[in-house]
Amino acid sequence: MSTLLLALAAGALVGLALGALGGGGSVLAVPALIYLLGFTPVAATTASLVIVVLTSAAALSAHARDGLVRWRTGLLFAAAGVVPAALGGALAARLPGAVLTGAFALVAAVAAVRMLRPPAPAADDVPVRPVRAAAAGAGLGAVTGTLGVGGGFLAVPALSGVLGLRLRVAVGTGLVVVAVNALAALTQRAGTIGTLDWAVVGPFTAAAVLGAWDGKRLASRVSGTALRQVFAALLLVVAALMLADAVL
Repeated sequence: MSTLLLALAAGALVGLALGALGGGGSVLAVPALIYLLGFTPVAATTASLVIVVLTSAAALSAHARDGLVRWRTGLLFAAAGVVPAALGGALAARLPGAVLTGAFALVAAVAAVRMLRPPAPAADDVPVRPVRAAAAGAGLGAVTGTLGVGGGFLAVPALSGVLGLRLRVAVGTGLVVVAVNALAALTQRAGTIGTLDWAVVGPFTAAAVLGAWDGKRLASRVSGTALRQVFAALLLVVAALMLADAVL
């Protein structure tokens, strides 16, 4: 299969996950860029941030049209992660490739476990704990900046469990957090964006944006549990392969 077709197929899968689940797609982007398209770990995390910013913005517009985004809540949550995301972006350029790969494998495994667990029902009267919310936002930002993942698989449970949002609203609002954190991390890598292979990143991103719109429609037609299980199984395979690569 040609590089272009691989980029389009991988991008479509990433977009579907982001659009349907609000997270998990960017965890697939980095290994796809490394193992299918030949990027180095550092270049893959930078390219993933570009893909995440544009794709999450596209998915966000679809959720916003349906009234499923709480802008103020999302922006406040994201604000706690802006500085950690920027610091993580600077740190990633100084870490060995094997360390990035190993850390990413662990994050992918966590994402898979999160997806396999049934979402906790959210009540409208759940009190917001500012310190806990800020800590969750900061931790999410650090993960986003260092590993080039959007962090939606962490943001959605946090918004639902910590802030008490309904699941569908948490998915839409989580995309605000994902976009802001990824953009903050990308500012620390602005000097390396021009060195990316845009013949690959461009088609990958375009397919992801289209996939995000399709993912939003898919989520309204297919059981959320079934979608999470499929992506979780795929992430577990990815995590195992990347961990083996980092260790061996």
